[in-house]
Formats: sequence, structure tokens, C-alpha cells
Amino acid sequence: MASASFLGLLVLVALASGASAQLSPTFYDTSCPNALSTIRTAVNAAVAQEARMGASLLRLHFHDCFVQGCDASVLLNDTNGEQSAGPNVGSLRGFGVIDNIKAQVEALCPQTVSCADILTVAARDSVVALGGPSWTVLLGRRDSTSSFPNQANTDLPAPQSSLRNLIDAFGNKTLSATDMVALSGAHTIGQAQCTNFRDHITESNINPAFAASLRTSCPATGGDTNLAPLDVTTPNTFDNAYYNNLLSQRGLLHSDQELFNNGSTDSTVRNFASNAAAFSSAFTTAMVKMANIQPLTGTQGQIRRLCWRVNS
Repeated sequence: MASASFLGLLVLVALASGASAQLSPTFYDTSCPNALSTIRTAVNAAVAQEARMGASLLRLHFHDCFVQGCDASVLLNDTNGEQSAGPNVGSLRGFGVIDNIKAQVEALCPQTVSCADILTVAARDSVVALGGPSWTVLLGRRDSTSSFPNQANTDLPAPQSSLRNLIDAFGNKTLSATDMVALSGAHTIGQAQCTNFRDHITESNINPAFAASLRTSCPATGGDTNLAPLDVTTPNTFDNAYYNNLLSQRGLLHSDQELFNNGSTDSTVRNFASNAAAFSSAFTTAMVKMANIQPLTGTQGQIRRLCWRVNS
């Protein structure tokens, strides 16, 4: 029985590796040569209009990839789809930006560039637009024809997660603890709602002055949707300040501060706090790994004409 299970695991790994192998950075060079520049221009315009949108697009990509792979399933606006799941409802943003990009790309190359690839490239371009590193995005994903709300509720790590929970959640996606700490560095940009950090304000591992400053906009009751920056130092710049905040117990979320709380990832946080290049390298490596989680390729799925619904 154990041998059969092991064989099944090997088959799954082989299938996943095969799918990733079909991705290529030059996938659209012939079929839609202006796709990447069109995406980049639109992302730059959206981030210039609202810096927070860069973080929103990056988060949208993360929430897509962690649920059944990077297949644009999160973009489907089904009544009972992923957008209605607990980790997503009322907080995911950027759908209009992606829909606008898709319309522009469709005008250039009808039904050629997938929504999954658009979202993956937009996440990279958002990081770059806010001063972060760039990386080569492999392309050729196709779009899911289904949405997976149950998996969204179980697979996306919660802001109350313990370090063990975080390591396990990322490990389930073939991402290491170092990948997890690096990807958490995306919290160097963006904001979180009071309901997601209210409990952390009263915990023992938070800087008292920082906690007091948060309480003004996040009282014990009410103000659930009030926002606070995830990186209080440089909230609109993609840098390594997030890790220095953790060293001084100024992580906004419980799950943030768990990365530096006398646990196994303390040394990684210290390294990223003192070495911006080390963080950038680990972050880009982890982003490529995450973007290659269970992609649909070849004849799987479809190329949606509109990102918010499957083709009729």
C-alpha cells in the first residue's frame, strides 16, 4: 500500500514537472509580441494612479496560485466561487485592472494570451513599479473553467497562522520555509484591514508604541475595515524594511511577527533585514516557483475571452 502511494506521488510530481516544462519566457514572442509591453504599460499606469494597486495585484496572484495552481480561477466572479471564500471576500482588489489589460491584449491578439499569464506578469510588473526586483516570467498557462472556493478556505494561510501553520501551508505547495519568509516580504507594500490585526495588537510580542498607534484606527470594537500599512516604514516602496520591522516587533499581522518570534525562521529574517540583495534573490526565486504551481498547459483549460467568466 505504501509503495502504491509512493508511486502515485512520483506520478504527480512527474506530471507537475511536465506541465512546468511546457512554460517558456518566449511563449508569445510570435503569437502576440506586444503582450508583455502592453501589460507593463497598463500596470505602471494603475500603480501611478494608486500605489496600493501594486500590492493588490501581487496579492491577487498569490491567492490565485495557492488555490489549485496559477490558473486565473480567482478571477471568475461566480456567485459561490473563490471570490466569496473567507480569505478573499471584501478584500481582494485589482479585478478591474486585469479586465482592462485583458481587453487591450484581446484587441491585439484575440484569444491568445491567458488571464493566468496576464495576472502572473502583472504581479511581476507591480513589484518593479514600486521599486522592487524583476525576474523572468515563464509563460504558456491556460485558464481554469472552474472556481474552487473550498480550497480557498483551506489552502490560503490566515493572518492568525502560527509559524508551524505557515510552514505547512507553503510546504503543501512545494515551497520551503525560506520561500515562505521571502514571499511574506511582499508585505513590504500594501495594507490590511483592522479585523485581521486587531487581536495581534493585544499580544505580548508587539512593540507597545506601535500597538498604541494602531489602536487609534483599530479599536476593540468597530472599524473592522479600517486600513493600516503592512510596512509602517516605507509602505509604498518594495524593499526589505518589512524584516527590520519584524526585528523591532512591528509586524502588523500575527502571522508576520511569527516569522521572528524565537522560532526556526529568525535567522532568515535577520539575513533579509541586513541584506537587501539576499531578500531580492530569494523573493524572485520563490515567485518563479510559486508561479509554476500546477499550471494548466497544452489543451488543458481554455484561453478566456473575458477574465471574469468562462467562454460560452
